[in-house]
Amino acid sequence: MTAPDNRVPRPRTLRDATPRRRKTAKPAKNAVPMDSWFSYDATGDTVIWSDGLSTMLGHSLGENEIGRQVLARYVHRDDHATALGAITRAWTTREPVHTTIRLVRADGGWFDVDIRLEPQPGPDGEICGVHGGITDVSARERARREVARLARRGETVQNAVAEPDPATGLLTRAGFADELDRALRRGGGAVLVVRVEPDRGDDEPLRPERNADLLHRAARVLEGVVRPADLLGRVGPSEIGILLAGASWALARRQAQLFVESLRAHPFVLPDAWSRARAWAGLVRFQSGGDTGSHDLLIDAEQAWRQARHADRPLTQVPHPVPARDRQGSYRERVADALGTDRFTLYSQPILDLQSNQIVRHELLLRVLDEHDGPQSPSQVLDIAERLDAIFDIDLWVVERAMQLAAEHHHLNLQINLSGRSVGDPRLTAEVERLIDRYGVNPEQLTFEITETALIGNLSEARHFADRIRDLGCELALDDFGSGYASFRYLRIFPIDLVKIDGEYVVRLVQNQQDQVLVRALVQVCQAYGIHTVAEFVQDEPTLRLLRELGVDFVQGYHVGHPSPLEPAHVRRS
Repeated sequence: MTAPDNRVPRPRTLRDATPRRRKTAKPAKNAVPMDSWFSYDATGDTVIWSDGLSTMLGHSLGENEIGRQVLARYVHRDDHATALGAITRAWTTREPVHTTIRLVRADGGWFDVDIRLEPQPGPDGEICGVHGGITDVSARERARREVARLARRGETVQNAVAEPDPATGLLTRAGFADELDRALRRGGGAVLVVRVEPDRGDDEPLRPERNADLLHRAARVLEGVVRPADLLGRVGPSEIGILLAGASWALARRQAQLFVESLRAHPFVLPDAWSRARAWAGLVRFQSGGDTGSHDLLIDAEQAWRQARHADRPLTQVPHPVPARDRQGSYRERVADALGTDRFTLYSQPILDLQSNQIVRHELLLRVLDEHDGPQSPSQVLDIAERLDAIFDIDLWVVERAMQLAAEHHHLNLQINLSGRSVGDPRLTAEVERLIDRYGVNPEQLTFEITETALIGNLSEARHFADRIRDLGCELALDDFGSGYASFRYLRIFPIDLVKIDGEYVVRLVQNQQDQVLVRALVQVCQAYGIHTVAEFVQDEPTLRLLRELGVDFVQGYHVGHPSPLEPAHVRRS
């Protein structure tokens, strides 16, 4: 141990004293007697300690070791300041001081000790050393750290894997699919998907908020008629799924009829009016041991309610899951029909450069024009399209519209989302080159985003695509960083220019210290790799300021600008 050296003020009498001879301080009479102890004498800068402490450390004190060497060698490096501060307090206050630090054993391990430091006066009454009694408290401190660790885990781990849908309070589609997978492993049953729409006149305009209110109330009606064992989930913009685990086919059919009739007969009182509901349902039976998964069953049930609506009947029953080839073919036809009837559209969201405080980029966002609810997030459509290998045509449609926009507005820098499956498709590279040449686009206007949450089918082909577009002058971004399968591995595999930090870690950043630690770490990693960072879901000024302090380069979110329809005037104003 050591008294304060020239970096910490020492009493004038000690600083000016000239050592007459090397000697060892003896424990004071009021020192606490312990088997493990040490004493430090400032006159000769010497340390002695007991055999008990030597046993604890697994090391005997060297003859030529001085105070500063002992502190550096035997006190855990993270506790140096604590130890030195305790010695200084005992020295200057002339009062005993208690502290807890970690000591390092000869084998490199460490243990916790409580230390009581007693200041030692010399013949002239001035403090010339300290005596320390040491008690091993490793068990106590290990238990304390475990309690603290569990408390931190309790604060940082979500209560549930899937949060409930905010509009209805039901399971989300992902949560419902998980429960359907569990039911598949346990045995048979049936799954029902019900489409709910307000009964409106042909001249009545679309009211998305009314549709949301209707779905919320429809969920409450269904909760009143389902069996206790049945599970409900919101599986689409206007669709509610019902899992009838363990139900016989006869019971499932009766229940399905009851659900649809209950919705059609119920008068719904909405905020601005009352309305009847139009409802159609698709019922699919399943059994354990088959090749059909939860997502396949949901697709079959969705296709079944569409058939019911087309035939103007309440329910379509599917006693056996659809063959995989037929399911893929029918969905490809739906995608082709949506592309051919302009049911896909693009929105844009501005991205702010935190250095210049200027809008320098726009992310292009795909929206699906639902036949009833208006523009909807494409997540459900894209998820199904990826699973059924029908995503390439959608991605190609987005890329071509982006090329047209970039050719018309040379000042725009556009970020284009691509699915993992398309990035691994060898056709994509050739199509991008063809479209750049066709529309005469400056490649520097384009950044292609790979969604990190999606598995890339062919990594070699995806790397070829990445290298080629960067050779052309485009940039490559990694979306939803920190929430998916690959994370840091993709930073090594692909020549990433830009990483988009998943908004889950940003939306509560100001209030959540754990998210701050994670975002700071992600930014530091990206800076070390030479990668710019974008924070998503920025919704207020305090979050923006904190992100600037953490070193994030760009931000996007409602505080910067909402997604808006792609209109030339809107893009120019940004």
